[in-house]
Amino acid sequence: MNAIGIVELNSVARGFAAADAMLKAASVGLHAAKPVCPGKYAILVYGGVAEVQASVHAGTDAGGEFVVDQLVIARVHKDVWPAITGTLTPPEINALGIIETYSIASTVQAADAAVKAAAVDLIEVRLALGLAGKAFTTLTGEVGAVRAAVEAGAQSASSSGMLVEKVVIPAPAKGLTVLSL
Repeated sequence: MNAIGIVELNSVARGFAAADAMLKAASVGLHAAKPVCPGKYAILVYGGVAEVQASVHAGTDAGGEFVVDQLVIARVHKDVWPAITGTLTPPEINALGIIETYSIASTVQAADAAVKAAAVDLIEVRLALGLAGKAFTTLTGEVGAVRAAVEAGAQSASSSGMLVEKVVIPAPAKGLTVLSL
């Protein structure tokens, strides 16, 4: 997989129409097209860069004024997709970094920026389920690397006005649950 694309809407009905347009516009793989909290609809696709770009463009056109956020990440970091799909083997937790955003797309973009900026391991990219439409990513590594990665990811989310909060915990308490239920 070379690229991932996301279109996030604040209308479930328009979300279905956008998903249909995205799948008809280009030959992409569909990871998810579903309602998420609170009454939003998210479409995640993957594939070649040109195909994902065409698909996301078609989705944003079909979504119109209901589009909350969208993105295409070409050359996405190899750990981002497994962190989204929950197939990443959880690493040993050292320092813990958290980046929380108001949209799914901004969290995925922040996770990609963070893991490309420093030698850290993604733990999870959680996408708006049970979070009132917000999303977050968690990562771990040496304290300095986690600080640099969180700063890079937070800057990415801040540039679009979607950052809620960023936190670095240098030595998390034993037993702190870092994976979402």
